[in-house]
Amino acid sequence: MEVQITSKQMVKPSSSKLHLLKPFQLSLIDQVSTTNYVPFIFFYLKPCDSHIDGSQFSNQPKQSLSKALTQFYPLSGRTRNNLFISHYDEGVPFVEARVKGRLSDFIEATGEVLELEALNQLLPCRPFCFFQDYSALPQLGIQVNIFDCGGIALALCCLHKIIDATTISCFLKTWAAFSLGSNGEIPDPDLLEAGSRFFPPMESMPTSINFKRLPFNEGRRKSRSFVFDANAIATLMFKAKSKSLEQPSRVASLGAFLWKHAIQASRSVSGSRKPAILCQTVNIRRKMKPQLPDYSIGNLYLLPTTTYNSVGLSSE
Repeated sequence: MEVQITSKQMVKPSSSKLHLLKPFQLSLIDQVSTTNYVPFIFFYLKPCDSHIDGSQFSNQPKQSLSKALTQFYPLSGRTRNNLFISHYDEGVPFVEARVKGRLSDFIEATGEVLELEALNQLLPCRPFCFFQDYSALPQLGIQVNIFDCGGIALALCCLHKIIDATTISCFLKTWAAFSLGSNGEIPDPDLLEAGSRFFPPMESMPTSINFKRLPFNEGRRKSRSFVFDANAIATLMFKAKSKSLEQPSRVASLGAFLWKHAIQASRSVSGSRKPAILCQTVNIRRKMKPQLPDYSIGNLYLLPTTTYNSVGLSSE
């Protein structure tokens, strides 16, 4: 796959008054979060009746992105002293690229002929790398990749310092709303920062907390792609039913299936039973009292775990 960068620029919030806003305070969970970029890539085939070329497409997202950043202004700032976000006028990098080939061929090859690591070429920065000095890092990076056929891969890299999955989901909905000509849900500025009220930050972090490591050990790994269609998911949900769980969710059903077979694969290789741990992130915004809206920015999640050993299952 050949990717050629055609332009790079910083997109800044549409409002010129954000410098008047107070700094966005980090929560304790944000403070201890690792500073690495988490990637998202969204693929869009070109509609048969579309006559919009790549240059026309890229202008509209940049304009609507600028408006969305005004609503979610902390995503346009920079981290200071692991305590707060400020300098909201810094903006986010917006990269445009051309990709040789057809998007449909690329999607079919992914996970089979094409190594998943090749997807990194579509990203604005390298994911899952630790940054010791993150004061100059943008909270968000965006790259629009336009294939020869007109298909588009919209790639984002989100710094996990203040962005969890719910945060980026709400931001994308707002960005999409502005792209369609509406305003979407306008966040309450007081509730954007609600996380720090529930989990107040520490003025100085204990030296025992090691920020130089990612939450997983470094070593040899292989990324693979597995596709489960609607029928496969429905079958897994049916098999996961039990007296104690009459309506298992799609996530629980698929997670249990993957975990079960990962345990079996480990046992077949090692020849022995080894303990296994399954972690699943849980959005705690709606579990808090009072509930927080999904647009509250920050790492507002927990990691409950289920452990399997020779005795059985246990949960925390």
